[in-house]
Amino acid sequence: MPTLFNRKYDGLYYAELVKNKLASPEELVIESFKQIKKYNSNLNAVISTRKDAAMHEARTRHFDALPFGGVPILLKGLGQNLKDEPATSGSRILRNVKAQHTAHFVRDLEQAGFIPIGHTNVPEFGFTNITNPDLYGPAKNPWNNHYSPGGSSGGAAAAVASNITSIAGASDGGGSIRIPASFTGLIGLKPTRGRTSVGPGSGRGWQGASISFALTKSIRDTAALLDVLQVIQPQAAFQTPLFEAGYQNVFSKPLNRHLKIAVNLKSPSTHPISNEATQAVKQAASWFESNGHYVEEAKPDIDTIKLMKSYYAMNAGETAALFENLEQNFNKQFTIEDMELLTWTLLQAGKKLPAAAYSNALANWDQAAERYHYFHQEYDLLLEPATADAAPELNRKYWSDAFKEKMRYTQEYSSNEAQKIIWDMFSKSWDITPFSQHANLTGQPAISLPTHLTEQGLPLGIQLTAPKGQEHLLLQVGYQMEQAGLFI
Repeated sequence: MPTLFNRKYDGLYYAELVKNKLASPEELVIESFKQIKKYNSNLNAVISTRKDAAMHEARTRHFDALPFGGVPILLKGLGQNLKDEPATSGSRILRNVKAQHTAHFVRDLEQAGFIPIGHTNVPEFGFTNITNPDLYGPAKNPWNNHYSPGGSSGGAAAAVASNITSIAGASDGGGSIRIPASFTGLIGLKPTRGRTSVGPGSGRGWQGASISFALTKSIRDTAALLDVLQVIQPQAAFQTPLFEAGYQNVFSKPLNRHLKIAVNLKSPSTHPISNEATQAVKQAASWFESNGHYVEEAKPDIDTIKLMKSYYAMNAGETAALFENLEQNFNKQFTIEDMELLTWTLLQAGKKLPAAAYSNALANWDQAAERYHYFHQEYDLLLEPATADAAPELNRKYWSDAFKEKMRYTQEYSSNEAQKIIWDMFSKSWDITPFSQHANLTGQPAISLPTHLTEQGLPLGIQLTAPKGQEHLLLQVGYQMEQAGLFI
């Protein structure tokens, strides 16, 4: 079994070993636990395991004809619940909570043949683009342990990049698949809104901004996974038509037309993107041009500052709703001592948010989606940096002591002032990752591809965004880039 990161050793590779009797599911599970023992003390990627249960499943489940039969997988420690396993969401409040039900998304993974072996590290409730919860401590980047693997699927990214598992469950509510993919050299697809299952007990995640999928090493794994996870789920809030042709089949059909690709190198943040990110995008643009595609600088006419404020308003409102339910379930009122300072700030701002402001925030999303629709009538794809720079250092400071004090007393400010505190709270971290949120708020598919390695030896991805329902185009282009040797 290989122990070093290699894109060849993806999920389908291991599934083929099982299918051809060259390895057993038990051997694959044992190997993954060897990798956990070898790497996790440094990476802090995996926060809970189920070795005995996984070995039992490896011995007793029938994997014949399942596309990922016998392949171990790690689940994200946020939302990807497995009955009777820890369901902490990276929160001290939930440190002793076990899942009462298996998430539909996890059920779909199991039906594809995967064997869940544990859960990965996440920031508290998935609120940040790095993974450093008080409950578990920071996850670390396998490329350099002094840097973050990103968030909120940071533990998942660290696990796949260190070959603990070939695939790991992830989710994306503002870039939480694509950001870690960029920072760790992986492939990170955020599917179209409604593409994968939600629930039970919920018909949407973050009002449609969030969706579950995975972090992968290869485009073929990404396509095969999307084939088995795409659903029509009548009880869910959002539906998107199935891609009946099959995502794996697009690789045998080369593009029969030249694409028109918009390139954007202007950060919506006041902080400019790095030279490395610029270089990554320009290299990709040159490759597209050399393959006959038309490339020009353009971007949708979106007021990103206004859109991001509407995103943070949703974050605050959803946090208030979350804690209203938690306080009912625990029959207690939580204080600042029970949670991280960022969570407290969102909670207090959310309690003050007027219903009209929340409704208008969601209307901003719909208006952005409309503008993107018309933009994509002219452009097939939008090419941007996946992140404005490579991974930040673990010890990077985002707030001054004076600002932390302000956060502690958010409840004493007006609603508008509280929203301004939230904006300032996220501003320095958003400078690093300002390109990912649009796709969450419009519902479009977007993918981070690992095409660039910085002078520091850290990965930095590019992002391609397509119209709703056109994951197949992202995969087709990604596959051609992969086959051309553009991936690091």
